[in-house]
Amino acid sequence: MSSANTPIRVLSAGLGNMGRSHALAYHENPGFEIVGLVNRSKVPVPAGLEGYEIHPSFLDALTEFKPELCSISTYSDSHAEYAITAMEAGAHVFLEKPLATTVADAERVVACAKANGRKLVVGYILRHHPSWVRLIEEARKLGGPYVFRMNLNQQSSGPTWATHKALMHTTPPIVDCGVHYVDVMCQITDAKPVEVRGMGLRLSNEIAPDMYNYGHLQVLFDDGSLGWYEAGWGPMISETAFFVKDVMSPNGSVSIVMDPNAKSDDIDTHTKTAVIRVHNAATGPDGKFLSADEDLKMAGEPGHQELCDREQAFVLKAIREDIDLSRHMDDAVQSLRICLAADESVRTGQTVKL
Repeated sequence: MSSANTPIRVLSAGLGNMGRSHALAYHENPGFEIVGLVNRSKVPVPAGLEGYEIHPSFLDALTEFKPELCSISTYSDSHAEYAITAMEAGAHVFLEKPLATTVADAERVVACAKANGRKLVVGYILRHHPSWVRLIEEARKLGGPYVFRMNLNQQSSGPTWATHKALMHTTPPIVDCGVHYVDVMCQITDAKPVEVRGMGLRLSNEIAPDMYNYGHLQVLFDDGSLGWYEAGWGPMISETAFFVKDVMSPNGSVSIVMDPNAKSDDIDTHTKTAVIRVHNAATGPDGKFLSADEDLKMAGEPGHQELCDREQAFVLKAIREDIDLSRHMDDAVQSLRICLAADESVRTGQTVKL
């Protein structure tokens, strides 16, 4: 194991949007040393990564380099196998979301991390975003029960639509993106999810007959809170109200007010908040509100790459300081369980009890 002064040797697998950004974060952080990149094919890489060899096989590279950390940003169906193999070989793991494609596999990954004393950090990037941390904090101040209204639709075309179609070989949008926002709901309410409903529709002949590129889930919690999340990908998706992040309670509401000129296909739009609006429901004897809405300006927000930098800085801290990640891992399983239950509901037409 590295000492505090020796860089952690990392093998970074997957060179899609997230994988490239994570590799750049390792490249720029003196706490890491990249021993190799992994991708099934040779692909263009951003400035800074040209000097690293790209290996076609993760398992072969793992055996050859014996890294201390494996960063896995491959397609979802390989996540569990790669993560377990890496941890059993002695490496810590950073694993992009979703944790796996089944709850059973997600639980196996977490059990492996605990059994082998490995750090497992799941790529919930919003947990490292100061504005989203503030949104959760303000919502918790209101007190529940809550209504959560959230979506992230993406009107994609060209290379982005090609990426979305590739993702949908294994994972529908309400699972791939939904885990982020369901995780936010769970962090705010702390209540137990008890029931999930889902519906979805295939809006394109360019995806498999049993896949859908538009989905909507509803989740009910045991404190009475309820939430919905909506996600759609493709050239037919509307740009109207594509970004809704809204939390209501008996005491008021907290909402993200998006820049009206933002575009759904801009990767920074997925995390930037612009303004957090806090509304207090309290009224006086005349029935009028006691206070005006408060707009919290989120100036100087980190962009996509800086968020990835922060996320990998947390990975370094978790390893160096031996941070207990039990709650982090359990939360990742819970949000995935909810989203996969929604997918089951879409496919069966039945409500799923958790």
